[in-house]
Amino acid sequence: MKRQSLSDQVKRHSTEPIKEEKEYKGNFDTMISTGSTLLDLAISGGVVRNGGIPGGIFVEIFGPSGSGKTVLACEIAGDVQRKGGDIHFDDPEARLNKQFARIFDLNTDEIAYDTPDKVTEVFENIRKWKPKGEGAINGCFVDSLAALSTDIEMDNDDGDKMGMRRAKEFSEGFRKNARILQNKNYLMVGTNQVRENQDAGKYGVKWQSTGGKAIGFYASLRLRATNPDKIKKTKTINGKKQDRVIGVETEFEVFKSSIWEPYHKAKVYILFDYGIDDIRGNLQFIKDNTSNSTYSVNGVSLSNELEKAILMIEEQGLEKKLKREVINLWNEIEDKFKTERKSKQR
Repeated sequence: MKRQSLSDQVKRHSTEPIKEEKEYKGNFDTMISTGSTLLDLAISGGVVRNGGIPGGIFVEIFGPSGSGKTVLACEIAGDVQRKGGDIHFDDPEARLNKQFARIFDLNTDEIAYDTPDKVTEVFENIRKWKPKGEGAINGCFVDSLAALSTDIEMDNDDGDKMGMRRAKEFSEGFRKNARILQNKNYLMVGTNQVRENQDAGKYGVKWQSTGGKAIGFYASLRLRATNPDKIKKTKTINGKKQDRVIGVETEFEVFKSSIWEPYHKAKVYILFDYGIDDIRGNLQFIKDNTSNSTYSVNGVSLSNELEKAILMIEEQGLEKKLKREVINLWNEIEDKFKTERKSKQR
């Protein structure tokens, strides 16, 4: 029997899981958005119409410095709050402030905030936490995992011992807390740095996230950020052209996934004073994947200039129409890559 196409399957409620033979990990009753339509789709667009992140799992966001890991984590935290959940934010480097959090609609006055030093403290916080958001996805965030130390690290200069102890504590912590995340429907998100693996060899993994193998093993979803490209803006002021870097463009890859297929990618545009610019990403996606020579929505041309097109979308209130078109186009493209095969005889 011929399988139903993805585009037919998704003509249902936006958060209704697509019924397939494979069981995916996570609670799909409520989906948390990353702030990027394209990244949401890359994560779970083949399971849920609008994509996003389910509850009950651990997500690792790793990549080089300045690639938008903290911004992405804060965007996710903001959506957890909007959907009625509580936030526990562990901030070892104490970088989160009210002004920065406000960009992502994240109310720091209503979150449980801590600045732990050690790996064990993070997992103790999860076990002791009693969020008020019953029935909602509650979020545990750690920015960053690489900044956490151990007891032995405080008194010992032996790098090998410190690394081994930290890896062991991460392994113990995730093993003890994995069921808590699942049973209490917590969404745990941790950002992490990458390090060059000097012993990788020709065919080994050149870049590894810190903290040993336990982090990657227990993560149901791993998002890898690439080196960012600068987003520049040019203005003519007093007859002279002025250039400024206003943000970065980062490609995120679904490096590992237990909630859908891995290796899907999405370009995410991050403005320094705004956060993730979903309109920019959506307009660019339509232009790059259709025959339209200008930026457009529903086939209606807006402008040759991206900045003008963005303003037109906002002024005319076309954000939802633009998002729907992107979701439809994304599914149309994915349909072409679906494997249509006869069911195996067992």
